[in-house]
Amino acid sequence: MFGTSIDSKEYRSIQLTVTEQVAFGCRALNPAYWRIFVTSLFRACGFARMLLNFVVSTYRNIGSALTEARSFDSRQIKTRRVGLVLIAAALTSFGATSSVHAQNNDNFYEIETKYIFGFTEGSGIGLEGEKEFSPEMFAAFGKRDGRYAATETKLEYEFTPNQYVQFELGPIVSSHNIQNVTGLDDRSQFGFGGLFGEIRYLLLDRGPSSPLAVTLAVEPEWHQVDETSGAYVENFGLETRIDADLELIKNRAYLAFNLLYEPEATRNDTGNFDKESILGLSTAFSYRVTPQVTVGAELWYLRHYEGSWLNTFTGDAVFIGPTLYVQFTPKFFMTAAWNVQVAGSEITDNGTLNLNLSEFSRQRAKLKFAYEF
Repeated sequence: MFGTSIDSKEYRSIQLTVTEQVAFGCRALNPAYWRIFVTSLFRACGFARMLLNFVVSTYRNIGSALTEARSFDSRQIKTRRVGLVLIAAALTSFGATSSVHAQNNDNFYEIETKYIFGFTEGSGIGLEGEKEFSPEMFAAFGKRDGRYAATETKLEYEFTPNQYVQFELGPIVSSHNIQNVTGLDDRSQFGFGGLFGEIRYLLLDRGPSSPLAVTLAVEPEWHQVDETSGAYVENFGLETRIDADLELIKNRAYLAFNLLYEPEATRNDTGNFDKESILGLSTAFSYRVTPQVTVGAELWYLRHYEGSWLNTFTGDAVFIGPTLYVQFTPKFFMTAAWNVQVAGSEITDNGTLNLNLSEFSRQRAKLKFAYEF
């Protein structure tokens, strides 16, 4: 082999191959090349197919979980039916209004999609230089027994220094009303709960040739009050999300997806940290019935683990419910959502229980009022 000579044609072929590899390597070092490559990947390599596969897979999991619903007690069945009826009403509004889609749509201005999907968040960043103040309340209701209600309100200050980055920060106010719930102490309290911050970065902007927008969100939190039990603790969390949405009909209909990973650490009595994590997927649909009012529905699948890196699976939950967004004035709006846990599992020492009412609640709600300036 080593004694074989290489003719001029083979030499030129090898030289050409080496030259192409070197050129490719130089392009790979160019950030502009990678930006073009990533954009092309999203547009040309079937990102829509990936989203479709996600939806199909999620609904298959939910379908299998819903087969367990026959064993629910009557109260659970009634709650589930109420949620499904409300969602059906929200989706019916899309069918009813789409029949008159031929009407003049000039009044439907561009909307910031971040707030229109309920617990699911859109990709919107806001206008450069825009500031906002808002109280945003999250409420949880219902455990396996007793009476349970807990709220967490974030007093948010939000500002957007440029068109790609947005910051949020503020204090957290919490409340708990717990009576006769197994595993939790009775308490009725209200007070300062902690601090939070959030950084959002626009990875892919929507444009004339691409209806897709993607944002990365990272939210560190510190809690001195446990979100579930209301006990005084030292807790640290880092919620990380990919927020994506598609504009199905210009300025009218939107489809959103979230991918969530949230590790937490809570200091225990020995000074060490108990660690846990949550993995979540969601999809949501929203439709503007008028320029000021947007209605829709969302679906969440959440999994809880012991350990920061999804180490030991302890249970899951499926939430579903309607969403509402109302733009009262150009600078003042409201968003609301209500979810009910329709399926899930909780792993205990005595076996697996229907629904996960240890790590999650039976119902949850969100209400936010915001003023932009």
